[in-house]
Amino acid sequence: MNKDNNEQAIEEASKLDAKTVYEVICRDGEEELERPVGSLFWSGVSAGIVISFSVLGEAILRSFLPDEPYSYLIENLGYSLGFVVVIIGRMQLFTENTITTVLPFLQQPSWFILKRIGVLWGVVLFANVVGAFVIAAFYAHSGAVSGEILNSIEELSHHATGMPAAESFVRGIPAGILVASIVWMLPEAKSSSLSIVVLFTWLIAAGDFTHIVAGSVEMAFLMVTGDLEVGHAIFGFFLPVLAGNVIGGTAIFAFLAWGQVRREMSH
Repeated sequence: MNKDNNEQAIEEASKLDAKTVYEVICRDGEEELERPVGSLFWSGVSAGIVISFSVLGEAILRSFLPDEPYSYLIENLGYSLGFVVVIIGRMQLFTENTITTVLPFLQQPSWFILKRIGVLWGVVLFANVVGAFVIAAFYAHSGAVSGEILNSIEELSHHATGMPAAESFVRGIPAGILVASIVWMLPEAKSSSLSIVVLFTWLIAAGDFTHIVAGSVEMAFLMVTGDLEVGHAIFGFFLPVLAGNVIGGTAIFAFLAWGQVRREMSH
């Protein structure tokens, strides 16, 4: 009896190996690919709205922190707020899908799965952007947010969208890797899930990396206030950041994850 208890305790305390983590995320991806388009859309709209609390949280801290060098690191903690709700709440965030839905394809490549990935990515990204525009218009024109905080949102938005396109692209790659890293660690994280999400999304903000969905809130805010032209928004910000996030989450992290378990999966 004691031996059985010891073996059970050892099994519970042991870490998940890479193959098991891969299979857990792969199963999640397969479930996502089977969801109805309507469910994906409304979950994506919700994520686009809720992720705005990352921008709002950062703006609130910026508005009230003293003008000191260390304040930058503290205010970026606010950036984690929206991600915590979206990721822990399992809403459809485009950058999570750059790894979860790709792993099933890498394991069993087929045109059917590739088509489903294309549909899911298109629906979720569109829905995220719709949600971003809805909440940006609310912040800008409803009067629910004070003028001081709106000024901070405007400052953050100009900074996020004001980089050259090439820089936005390059800065999007680490953000894609970091979000994919969160997805990879969550099956093992258990009780530490919250701290992992907070730490890694704080690092995205503190490192001044670009994220397509949170950044879309900032882009949308400037567009609905008339401070950003459509052409620059699309070609100077949105498409470069999107490409960077996809390369970071899929071309780098997902393929590296597949590479480390490929031989084990074949057995």
